[in-house]
Amino acid sequence: MDVKAELAGNLWKIVVRERQAVAADETLMILESMKMEIPITAPRAGTVTKIMVREGETVQEGQVLAQLD
Repeated sequence: MDVKAELAGNLWKIVVRERQAVAADETLMILESMKMEIPITAPRAGTVTKIMVREGETVQEGQVLAQLD
């Protein structure tokens, strides 16, 4: 399952790592947009299989940030 950015901004912080188990609604990353910090959360419980971005990177709305298994 792909985890996508809901809006454009700068990826401020990645909270999880690959192969980490996460719960539904757990914060995976924090996106900074319009001087606000927006948490990117897991849509369901699973394992982070791949992180597709790096901290400090600019992301676009709809861009895939991570994958959950």
